[in-house]
Amino acid sequence: MSPASTEPRPLLDALRAGTPLPAFPEADVARARGLADDVGAATPAAVEALPEALAGAVLEAAVLAGQVALPEALCASSVKPLAKAAKKALYRLRSRGVTPPEAPREAPPAPAPETLPTLVTVVSSAGQYGLLLTRVVRGGVELLQVIASDEQGVLELSRTEQSRGDLRRILKHGLKNGFGMEVSREEGARLLAEAAALNLRTRTPFPPDLEAALRHHGVQPQEPEPLPAPEPDDVRRALEGDQLHATPEIAEWMPPDAEVRGLMEQVQALAGSPLALSGPQRQEQVRQKVLDAAKAFFTPEVRQRYARRLWRMAAFFDATGRALQADIARGEARRLFHGLDAPFSLFAETLFAKVVVLAAAGAQAQAAQGAPDSEAPPVTPTGERRSPGGLILP
Repeated sequence: MSPASTEPRPLLDALRAGTPLPAFPEADVARARGLADDVGAATPAAVEALPEALAGAVLEAAVLAGQVALPEALCASSVKPLAKAAKKALYRLRSRGVTPPEAPREAPPAPAPETLPTLVTVVSSAGQYGLLLTRVVRGGVELLQVIASDEQGVLELSRTEQSRGDLRRILKHGLKNGFGMEVSREEGARLLAEAAALNLRTRTPFPPDLEAALRHHGVQPQEPEPLPAPEPDDVRRALEGDQLHATPEIAEWMPPDAEVRGLMEQVQALAGSPLALSGPQRQEQVRQKVLDAAKAFFTPEVRQRYARRLWRMAAFFDATGRALQADIARGEARRLFHGLDAPFSLFAETLFAKVVVLAAAGAQAQAAQGAPDSEAPPVTPTGERRSPGGLILP
């Protein structure tokens, strides 16, 4: 083979004509012939694997075909002679007006959606709670204030427009004073949807604007998910449930007025009993009345209602750095929801026991002031305290 036959163009012609090339291994010649015939599909790695002269012939095929991609890629080859030949090939292509296509420009990242605060208040003794939802409207912020009940659903709803500064002040005020906790917008919308489902189930009329609020926040009425199954350690938590009543938020929880009156009537009947009972015997009878009242009140429906209250309070305890109370509340919630009553919930028993304790404390205070004893059972407050924004306060 003459020296000229190793030049890119004659060598390419020989490859395409099928001329034997004894100076190169047959396998390399076959690969080079295939690459030259379909240079658009040739990969840089396949060309780099060829002898230098055959690789130059394939580059020549790319130049003749106006293919820019292969020479451009081989410009960065670690095989220095091949990289040099690729740069020459690329120069020839550009001289003919063939340029590599511009790399697609990445679209600028879309601005992250504005995150606005959502606040849910603690649950009151009557199972009511407040929900503050926000959304951007016409450059401002719509504030949706909801008063809901875990027995009836959404009771009140109001919509106003607020500045972002005012909104942040409302949220800061609520968090600072322990009215509730901040949750994600998705969580707030889910709570609204679950409350609306309760409206439908209990046939409680929708307040004005509730349908629009559901639509604006992208949700429809939906039933809540069941609580997780009890865990083995929840039995121990059932024996610690009385500790929840020592928290400021649950300390105000009392049974409904009818149950309070019924229990106090039974306790007062024991006090007027003609039986001669010792102090410990009378205390045991009072405790049994308390336990009986708690067991009668905590029907399956009531169990699930209080379970969900405790589950929500557990999240609030977590948010306020009270891990132990959160753990107890979750354990009690799981057992109540799934109907486990052995041992019976100490949380449920203490809910009624503190009725008697408060009544006794009230009687002692009256005696100390010289006031006549009242036989009327204590009446639990039913009015809700509210923040300046109208949210339920504990």
